[in-house]
Amino acid sequence: MAVTLVNPTGLPKIDVYRQVSIATGSKLVFVAGQVAWDAEGVTVGEGDLAAQVERCYLNVGTALAEAGGSFDDVAKLTAYVVDWTPDKMPLFLEGIARAAAKLGITPLAPASLLGVAALDIPEHLVEIEAVAVLD
Repeated sequence: MAVTLVNPTGLPKIDVYRQVSIATGSKLVFVAGQVAWDAEGVTVGEGDLAAQVERCYLNVGTALAEAGGSFDDVAKLTAYVVDWTPDKMPLFLEGIARAAAKLGITPLAPASLLGVAALDIPEHLVEIEAVAVLD
């Protein structure tokens, strides 16, 4: 595996991600920000943050598979959430859990969550991008 995830001593241990990823592979994969579109470009889960997070993770999984990878190869995730407030965290985590169950994974790569004013269209509540490293 090209990516090793760790929580260094001296940094807090976060349940849903690791603080550091160490990548040793030779093929970089940059996944564009994925929104809650199905294969036909129809928004899934309009108004439902958990459903949109789930769909974004499923779309990231599809993109990684096309490149020959999986969430095991992800070195960094970035999530952009419209009008983010901390009280939305349970819905965000629910969406991750639902996608993880469908994909049979535990996505623990270092992650950043950024609140934004808007995304590409008003129906999209979240966008998730990934960087992966493959052998």
